[in-house]
Amino acid sequence: MTGSPLLNAILFTALGLIAFGIAGSILAKSAPFNLWKQIVEERNVAVAILAGAVALGIAWIIAATMH
Repeated sequence: MTGSPLLNAILFTALGLIAFGIAGSILAKSAPFNLWKQIVEERNVAVAILAGAVALGIAWIIAATMH
């Protein structure tokens, strides 16, 4: 942590976004189906809700860890 609150905010925001991106790519690769194809092409609402819930869960975990 630095002495500047603004620099700390930018640093932790960048770290959080990087962690979220890595977690999202792990989720997409570990799913037994093509996540993008299910949501966009086949309009599978259940998969979209599941992906959104997982994304929110990961974001809450990262936010709680960095707080």
